[in-house]
Amino acid sequence: MVLKMAESAKPYFAMICLQFGYAGMNLVTKVVLDRGISHFVLVAYRNAFATAAIAPFALLSERKVRPKMTFPIFMQIFVLGLLGPVIDQNLYYAGLKLTSPTFAGAVTNIMPALTFIISIICRMEKVEMRKVRFQAKVVGTLVIVVGAMLMILIKSPFINLLRSHLIGDASLSVGEDYLKATVFFLIASFSWASFFVLQAATLKRYSSHGSLSTMVCFMGTLQSTALTFVMEPNLYAWNIGFDMNLLASVYAGIMSSSIAYYVQGMMTKQKSVVFVTAFNPLSVIIGSIIGLLILGQRLYLGGVLGMAMIMVGVCAVLWGKEGDEEENSEEKFLVVVKCCKGFRNNSLSMPRINEVDVEMQSTGSYDGGGLVVVL
Repeated sequence: MVLKMAESAKPYFAMICLQFGYAGMNLVTKVVLDRGISHFVLVAYRNAFATAAIAPFALLSERKVRPKMTFPIFMQIFVLGLLGPVIDQNLYYAGLKLTSPTFAGAVTNIMPALTFIISIICRMEKVEMRKVRFQAKVVGTLVIVVGAMLMILIKSPFINLLRSHLIGDASLSVGEDYLKATVFFLIASFSWASFFVLQAATLKRYSSHGSLSTMVCFMGTLQSTALTFVMEPNLYAWNIGFDMNLLASVYAGIMSSSIAYYVQGMMTKQKSVVFVTAFNPLSVIIGSIIGLLILGQRLYLGGVLGMAMIMVGVCAVLWGKEGDEEENSEEKFLVVVKCCKGFRNNSLSMPRINEVDVEMQSTGSYDGGGLVVVL
């Protein structure tokens, strides 16, 4: 019983750990972006380090089970490289440079809703409005979006836990940079949601998620490098030393690209794409807590209310997805039972076969040419 519970808890534990990695990436990346590194260069280095980190593991562990590469799969990998490493990461970094990790996480909390809608359009999710489980996923997704809106809009008063009272603050205003960043984040969220859906479809045809993650990172490296040479023609922009720039590139590449793609691909195969994206809002909660305790950032009342609603929404979506898996398991069990019953009934109605007397064949007294079938 304990082993079964531990086994079922592994996907949840893996996704929660992944959100800690995303939260740390946001904080480290914000530091280097404020110091002036080009986000185009950062994305190129990130995917290069990601490819170098995951390629040996994928080549060794999946060398005997790797499916054959076909042109349609290659084109899907090409599009995955555009959606994830190029469009999503560059726009997300561009918006993060203009705002803050908390604001970035709050806006991109809309991604589970986008993923859910795209999954329904692509028929990866069943539309069953009469079922409570489906209603829970819909309501939970809406609650996540409302929580994200509260975190964005309600900026005063904020809560200072060290002084334990409410303090009014109107210094932070949403200006042109925040509006521009919001557009960047929304496009990045749509691209990232589309990446998850396409990744789930690709894994059905190319089941080696480690090799798939490697090729996506490698394709993203080529594409982002080409984009960087166009957007940053000055080669001096590529210079990084043994400093925070290198740390941010290595950390984001290994943690937020190679490991993240691998774990997300594995969880997509075991669970679903909606299950994977439902955990993404947790990164903004983790980032807000880290920013409050370590960096001394302000925690607003809207942030507290928004984080509470996000947690409720995530739990509702996960509860709905868990119910879907139970129903699917029951349906598969019923199919197996019906197949077994059909096989048993067919075996009982099979014609009875009698062996031919070998002695008759040897004497030539039987010329039927085979077995005698008694119906």
